[in-house]
Amino acid sequence: MPKLPVASGREVITKLKRIGYYETRQKGSHVRLHHPNPKYKAITIPLHAEIKKGLLHAIIRDAGLSAEEFIKL
Repeated sequence: MPKLPVASGREVITKLKRIGYYETRQKGSHVRLHHPNPKYKAITIPLHAEIKKGLLHAIIRDAGLSAEEFIKL
């Protein structure tokens, strides 16, 4: 598994939008994303300057991506 880059919340949202996710709501510093295909989970992304490694792995897994696919986005 390749090493994940340091990413901000906005960068993660931009990458997930490329695969079809869209913003449905925001409460404070957290943005909720949904995908038109119901097989994909809804994901909450914090708008932090840096998302920690464990949370980034969980977001990638919930989006149905591998680390390599996420890096290429």
